[in-house]
Amino acid sequence: MCGKKDVPNDMSRAEEAEMKVIIDTDPGQDDAAAIMLALGSPEIELLGVTAVAGNVPLSLTERNARYVCELSGRTDVRVFAGADGPLKGDTVTAEHAHGKTGLDGPEIFEPSLTLQCTSAIDFIVETLMEEPVESVTICAIGPLTNIALALKKQPEIGRRIKRIVLMGGGYFAQGNVTPSAEFNIYADPEAATIVFACEAPIVMMPLDVTHKILTTKERMDRLAAIGNNASEALVKMLTFYGRHTSAKYGGDGGPLHDPTTVAWLLCPDLFNGRMCNVEIETQSPLTRGATVVDWWGVTKRRKNALVVQNADAEGFFKLLTERVANLI
Repeated sequence: MCGKKDVPNDMSRAEEAEMKVIIDTDPGQDDAAAIMLALGSPEIELLGVTAVAGNVPLSLTERNARYVCELSGRTDVRVFAGADGPLKGDTVTAEHAHGKTGLDGPEIFEPSLTLQCTSAIDFIVETLMEEPVESVTICAIGPLTNIALALKKQPEIGRRIKRIVLMGGGYFAQGNVTPSAEFNIYADPEAATIVFACEAPIVMMPLDVTHKILTTKERMDRLAAIGNNASEALVKMLTFYGRHTSAKYGGDGGPLHDPTTVAWLLCPDLFNGRMCNVEIETQSPLTRGATVVDWWGVTKRRKNALVVQNADAEGFFKLLTERVANLI
């Protein structure tokens, strides 16, 4: 089990950090939880946050990313705007689940943290080409458009990424936006095809595992008891988001998807799964965006992703609560 880790007063974040990370995101209440988990974890040196259109349009996702960083007391984090739509087809958003702001629940202020002038795609490429090989991890918690565009612009980065830990897809749980497709993959399946074909190691957090990590009242009460600005806003966000998801799936609280990626980096022992081949359906109008997971190894195709199936939900929420307590 991963224990609480505080930032020593005499040590900078970069000196303490063990992992260099880029978070690619479309905030989203669960994205906010993922960003807060990373910001509250001294093991992580957050090189930047790259925004992509997804849960809401790009103008809101980049604003939301800046808001979450500033709310958490981290105005040093650089935020970059990327793709405003998928590689092909129409932009898909999810205001029905996340509200018109994407972060409905608390009152959203206009952040003073400014948006970087460099595009997210250029930032990803430049960072991966400048940093040592296999030293940077990408946590991808939105549609995969930014990463696909970066790979198209500079294919060499696929060999330089340490790993891509992504939230997307489903096998046993299948889909949440169509019967076959999960939102992040459905929003840009062509981009997902490019990412799953790249040479970087991939860890995939599908609905199969995130549906086991529920925002129950008891867990939300523990977050609320922290009493800092970040926890108070996060509880309001997740309470709003949970109303939709718990009504949809039943039970006490809804699934908490995106922070599983950061939690896996911090404490992989909380999760288990198996290496599989994963391919993306792009042609069928019935199953577009489906993740075709060869769970039983029947195709003999290259195993290109660790597909996570189970998690220690209590351990996950203990970790999240401890790290959000490190914020302001």
